[in-house]
Amino acid sequence: MTGDPRVDDLGFARLDIERAARTGDTETVYGAGKTAEQVVTILAKLHERHPDRAVLATRLSDEAIVAVAAIGADVDPIARAATLGPLPSPTGRVAIVSAGTSDRPVAAEAALTVRVYGAEVDQIDDVGVAGLHRVLGVRDRLTAADCLIVVAGMEGALPSVVGGLTGVPLVAVPTSVGYGASFGGVAALLAMLNSCAPGVTVVNIDNGYGAGVFAARVARNARPRPAPDSPERSTSPEAEI
Repeated sequence: MTGDPRVDDLGFARLDIERAARTGDTETVYGAGKTAEQVVTILAKLHERHPDRAVLATRLSDEAIVAVAAIGADVDPIARAATLGPLPSPTGRVAIVSAGTSDRPVAAEAALTVRVYGAEVDQIDDVGVAGLHRVLGVRDRLTAADCLIVVAGMEGALPSVVGGLTGVPLVAVPTSVGYGASFGGVAALLAMLNSCAPGVTVVNIDNGYGAGVFAARVARNARPRPAPDSPERSTSPEAEI
């Protein structure tokens, strides 16, 4: 045991139980590389510490999906992620735009993360640049959002196109989808980093979770916030513990 009240020491993991108080968001379980038993133990402990809000586990193995479902978690099989506890009432809206059906797992991880982190999701699928009329046809939904997540593999051009159509804050997610010269998403990553559209922020390859956290925080803070001395202040996502 560490004796640190900010940490719950499980022996194989040291949980940051004060993260919600510092940042407004609880710790998330990254499931890759963990056994199903470890994932279940961490998820259950986080839920015990934060029973009034959902906690999230991502990148789950088949065994971990079965194990977390057995303790009552809600599983998203496409995102390979799960939540335990009630989702918060949404504040703000994030539009998640994906280029193709093959990008759907990363987009699904982003969408679930956005919901857990307290924003509404408008999911727009299969609007890649090979058919520009598809993304032009949803321009009104893009401009209605408080933040955009744009997910694309192959040549990674979609964020530049979307960034040129609207001034809504945008985070781009390169995926590992593509043929040999895509280099597992490196081509899309470099294309997004070199976007000629201003205001495009880029996360790592396949990092739907990171994009979801960023976008949800932008969306939450885009809406009017109560004054510091307002009674409503104590119920805002930033003040939750």
